[in-house]
Amino acid sequence: MRLEVGQKAPDFTLPDKDGKPVSLSDFAGKKVVLYFYPRDNTPGCTRQACAFAFHYAEFARRGIEVIGISKDSVESHRKFAEKHGLNFILLSDPERDAIEKYGVWQEKKMAGKVGMGVVRTTYVIDEQGVIQAVMPKVKPDTNAAEILEMV
Repeated sequence: MRLEVGQKAPDFTLPDKDGKPVSLSDFAGKKVVLYFYPRDNTPGCTRQACAFAFHYAEFARRGIEVIGISKDSVESHRKFAEKHGLNFILLSDPERDAIEKYGVWQEKKMAGKVGMGVVRTTYVIDEQGVIQAVMPKVKPDTNAAEILEMV
């Protein structure tokens, strides 16, 4: 079950691309864009990550932190970030801790097959840790720009 606007965002601690633990609570007092995506180096996920990287200076100027989460390994995230010049936080969640807490592990249809996977979803969390926006099934190319317009 996906979280709703007005709910407190669940805290988590996950390793970043360098293996360093990062918690959502580390960003108390700051707005956070938390986006969940299926996999590193897939076409849609790469376009989405590159769009966030392109707009990152504007997010930073507005005091907004961007965090991307997938099930990929720390090593995969490191290579993904290096390959595409990603300048924001990527967190590894192979055990699906945050993925489950945020309700983005769902049934998906891919190539006519039904299976479980991460549904591309973005949350905007305010300075008090309350969810301000839930954006399910976002478009990879326009997600970052849409958020900048919203905030």
